[in-house]
Amino acid sequence: MDYKDFGLVNTKKMFSDALSGHYAVPAFNFYNMETLQAIINAAHDTHSPVILAVSESALKYMGTDLLRGMIWGLNLKDSNSVALHLDHGSSFESCIQAIELGFSSVMIDGSKLPFDANVALAKQVADYAHQYDVSVEAELGVLSGIEDENTKSSKSSYTNPDDVVNFVNATNIDSLAIAIGTSHGAYKRKSNDEELRFDILDKVAQQLPDFPLVLHGASSIPQHFIKTINEFGGKISNALGIPVEQLKRAVEKNICKINVDSDSRLAFTAGIREALAQKPENFNPRDYLGVGLKNIYDNCVEEIKNIMNSANKL
Repeated sequence: MDYKDFGLVNTKKMFSDALSGHYAVPAFNFYNMETLQAIINAAHDTHSPVILAVSESALKYMGTDLLRGMIWGLNLKDSNSVALHLDHGSSFESCIQAIELGFSSVMIDGSKLPFDANVALAKQVADYAHQYDVSVEAELGVLSGIEDENTKSSKSSYTNPDDVVNFVNATNIDSLAIAIGTSHGAYKRKSNDEELRFDILDKVAQQLPDFPLVLHGASSIPQHFIKTINEFGGKISNALGIPVEQLKRAVEKNICKINVDSDSRLAFTAGIREALAQKPENFNPRDYLGVGLKNIYDNCVEEIKNIMNSANKL
């Protein structure tokens, strides 16, 4: 399936425009109809480009046929500037599957491999994907934390700026995810006083002045969602994200894609918990799922406008 048949685009022009316009394209993860609707409606209403991100576990959860049906149902045109992206592809085979399904962008995550093995795997994916005009992202450095079974690590290692030019040249990838202190999941910080390693980001940006850089594990973890979840029966404590001001600062330094997953999960959960608690007699999924959908929509709009700076960039 050619992604262009879905009205999708790859990320090349997206990132070129983002670099020149000093903004980031949001990459929001989704896993069902409600999360997809919320994201695409937020992007449409803010006139923002958007990357619809799907992890391997989310793809397994939705199923390939249902996923393609939902993307068809969006009735996209290339002028909408929407990409469908495989997030944290674990193997060459998983990237091939995504390309055959109609993804316009794939990430191959060989970050836990030795440098030469990471290069070889990323190059193999890029050589294959570029035959179909599909964009490829790879990662140098390792993020700690847990998002799902395919995205977890108990250890982290920062990106070595001295490696980035060799890595990009040897692999021919289209964007590079770097590790500067972000992490997966809802527990990214012990304190908001902690700062991202902007010194590393500065050095990487100097080495790759016109190359698209990506931040994973960069959810801001809005505290009002944590408060609502806990107020209505949840047990999430000490969850802290990346401060908004630090994310905005990163966008000014070649970060042209920011991945957001945990924020949407928290928004959805907070809405559903509150709706069920306030109307315990309600058993209509459209009602309580709709509240969760609106929470994700509102949060995506907020982040598009106030973190990514991508509103009205179409």
